[in-house]
Amino acid sequence: QVQLVESGGGLVQAGGSRRLPCAASGLRFSDYDWVWFRQAPGEEREFVARIIWSGGTTYYADSVKGRFTISRDNAKSTVYLQMNSLKPEDTAVYYCACRLRGRAEYDTWGRGTQVTVSS
Repeated sequence: QVQLVESGGGLVQAGGSRRLPCAASGLRFSDYDWVWFRQAPGEEREFVARIIWSGGTTYYADSVKGRFTISRDNAKSTVYLQMNSLKPEDTAVYYCACRLRGRAEYDTWGRGTQVTVSS
């Protein structure tokens, strides 16, 4: 059974940092692309960052570029989102998801972790 578990959320002051791990089990981690999305109350789910299966290429939303970093540790089957210089508008539930390389859809999702940035 494939399972993704996000953690690391909480309350942080504006300008602070937070690292969100997403631990995976039940799959061959290195064969998957990984992505972070977020959803604020009353808003659509929004793409944040992506890292491809080989780990060498990353993509970011313009709103987080230069502040957030996505990375992966294949040995630990964990993908990370390092968030620096946090802003109140980064407040959201953060979700990780994965797709087998070559597939179009991210079809496996975690339950999310809440990040709240206070001003």
